[in-house]
Amino acid sequence: MQVYLDNAATTPLDPEVIKTMVSTMENDYGNPSSIHAHGRQVKTMVEKARKTVAGLLNVSPSEIFFTSGGTEADNTAIVRGIIDNGLTHAITSPLEHHAVLHTLEEMEKSGAIRLSLLAVDNKGNVDLHQLEELLKENPRSLVSLMHANNEIGTLTDIEYVSALCKQYHAIFHSDTVQTMGHYAHDLTKLQIDFVTGAAHKFHGPKGVGFLYVNHNTKIKPFIYGGAQERNMRGGTENVYGIVGLAKALEICYRDMAEHQQHIQGLKDYMIAQLKENIHDIRFNGDMSPENSLYTVLNVSFPCTDMADMLLFNLDICGISASGGSACSSGSDIGSHVLRAIGADAKRPCVRFSFCKNNTKQEIDFVVGKLRELCLEKA
Repeated sequence: MQVYLDNAATTPLDPEVIKTMVSTMENDYGNPSSIHAHGRQVKTMVEKARKTVAGLLNVSPSEIFFTSGGTEADNTAIVRGIIDNGLTHAITSPLEHHAVLHTLEEMEKSGAIRLSLLAVDNKGNVDLHQLEELLKENPRSLVSLMHANNEIGTLTDIEYVSALCKQYHAIFHSDTVQTMGHYAHDLTKLQIDFVTGAAHKFHGPKGVGFLYVNHNTKIKPFIYGGAQERNMRGGTENVYGIVGLAKALEICYRDMAEHQQHIQGLKDYMIAQLKENIHDIRFNGDMSPENSLYTVLNVSFPCTDMADMLLFNLDICGISASGGSACSSGSDIGSHVLRAIGADAKRPCVRFSFCKNNTKQEIDFVVGKLRELCLEKA
């Protein structure tokens, strides 16, 4: 049996998305910047996709800009958000994706900003009291906090953070790459400045994403070279990707309740089976359903000599998952997230991430193989 439990890294394309993209590839090949009929036809498709995404997020189409993915969208929001608004201070957490952390660290190295890192507890919750204290001292700051951590799944209350940022006139950017398509985002209600998404995290194609920019927040382009995306992002549009992204997000919103119930059920089932079958198992992140991303489960296994080989052995068994440890050894610097929450550096950790395609039979197979590996190496 082949089991794919690495959906937080990327998801398989939905068949409906494939069908839509193939049709576009076969029939709609004009450049959307061209003024002739072929170009106009494709331009209409891009704008229809933009309208679809905007409608699902309850914002104006003029606030959606298509990018090459979440990393470009994060970089655009952070760099242009800071420079074009004259900010000299930024606040984030040590748990952010490197698309955020490395960007802010480079801006600090260049002298553009002073960077403050929020404290986090052993479940990955950020210190929101500290955030308010920092905002009192530095009201015109950029705050960048992800909605859900990509490694341990802990959710941050971005509605509360948004209200706090509004109170202190701060600019708020949230990396919602892991939650886009899995939760309903009403961005008008949220009153946030920047939100990012990547299609391949919700059964769309790789290499395409989007940046939401609140119409009250003004920034200049991050990539120059053309007048595409209303002069905000140079480069010929990835038409097939954009069409696929919109279709994928549309499907996610259409079937969201059903998929949430199914995937949460799989996660709960795997937790119960792991507890029953493997002694001294631990879970990383906030495990309460209301504070945990239902698609992600991060597990610390018992300290045995299998630590360095667990993912390799799972792969040999036909199981795809991600993992790491909190330690630094050789060229493997380990997980900055697990280090930040104080995870046991000696324990092998695996991130299992689920999607609508997974089944209980697959979970049984994976838990059985894990039990065998733990017993063999104990």
